[in-house]
Amino acid sequence: MGDDGGPATGAAAERRRALIAMVGALALGATGGALLNTFNLPLAWMIGSMLATAVAVICGLPLRVPPPVRSGMVVVLGVMLGSTFTPALLGVLDRWALTLAMLTVYIVVCTTIGAVYMSRVVRCDPVTSYFTATPGGFSEMVLMGSALGGDERTIALSHSLRIMLVVFTVPFWFQYTGDLEMGTRGPAGSAFAELSPTDALLLAACVIGGPIASRMRLPAAWLMGPMVLSAVIHLAGFTDSKPPTALIAIAQVVVGAAIGCRFVGTRPRLVARMAFVAVGLTALLLTITVAFSLGLHAVTGIPVVELVLAYAPGGLAEMSLVALALDVDAAFVSTHHLVRIILIVMLAAPAYKLIGRLRQRSG
Repeated sequence: MGDDGGPATGAAAERRRALIAMVGALALGATGGALLNTFNLPLAWMIGSMLATAVAVICGLPLRVPPPVRSGMVVVLGVMLGSTFTPALLGVLDRWALTLAMLTVYIVVCTTIGAVYMSRVVRCDPVTSYFTATPGGFSEMVLMGSALGGDERTIALSHSLRIMLVVFTVPFWFQYTGDLEMGTRGPAGSAFAELSPTDALLLAACVIGGPIASRMRLPAAWLMGPMVLSAVIHLAGFTDSKPPTALIAIAQVVVGAAIGCRFVGTRPRLVARMAFVAVGLTALLLTITVAFSLGLHAVTGIPVVELVLAYAPGGLAEMSLVALALDVDAAFVSTHHLVRIILIVMLAAPAYKLIGRLRQRSG
């Protein structure tokens, strides 16, 4: 078989198809982002990319963003987030203690109310209801839920749609209410020409945080590792530079396209049906988010906008990009989402098993 080149030719053809799928996804994502950017919309590059690729794959186009490509752009985002940890931040870290502590309560409330909605309104089984309602960790919730017998497709689609809805609605809501003025937002980073060779090397060195965190099996490793290293060099005062603005725009396109491509192979009718489910669940979770934000604002004085973005049930990379795009305290927002994901990854499955044992004993 090796003489006629069959297996080799097949592998080469598969690589070409994968390359075409990736180039198509990124090109379409960039086009959608550029279109929305002409209207000066919030988070235009990410939302435009997300919507364009989602519509395309639902219509049957074979688009795909390989995980390594998304991870590479998430590394850039991690370095950018780390650059928001300035020395001045050390004087206000004590303000975060209560809001970080309340994350556990927030997770319990969201999961409980969301699970009741999924089981009684949507009529899902207990495992699917629980892991669909848990606010965070897309990959982890799908893996844990399916391992315990839940409906993997329902969990995956619900989380994907929730993230899309949160990313789409929160920035526009803040713009609509006037809480964030579009004209006051500056660029996320700097121009390539503004980076000195030393600063460029320091920022580039943060890339090694990705594989280090991955080896340690930390959640969101490719974002968390570079973010921590970048935060260290910025807090130490070695540099105050940020990744170039162009890289941040590219990261938005890639992350948006990756979200859209999660719907590949999904029939429009199923997406439409799950969209109704996701809208209800997302509305519940955002209502809880606003309630917690208003309560914590009254106690801590931290702006409601920052608290909503820090608690909103979206993905870590996605909500961090929202914070960067809206010129909100990205260090505060990303830290809270990172802690939320760590708590969920550590506690979601053991908590579900404990609940099951308690029910058996009481029954």
